[in-house]
Amino acid sequence: MCNDELAAAQAYVRLLEATRAALAEPDDGPLYVPLLASPIAEADGALERAGLFGNESRFFDLVSSLQPSMSGSGR
Repeated sequence: MCNDELAAAQAYVRLLEATRAALAEPDDGPLYVPLLASPIAEADGALERAGLFGNESRFFDLVSSLQPSMSGSGR
């Protein structure tokens, strides 16, 4: 995995974690959703730099290599 690919996978994991945290309390969700703008922008930029736009299969293989529990296969 090259540095740009690693950065993209890590940015996605951070975005996923931030989204989970923002949505953990349904009553407070609307207050926290605007805080996702920064992690979304980071993930978008990292995907573009890594050349992973349109290559979701490769991207999710990279993510699952960082966080195997996200693959759903128990790897």
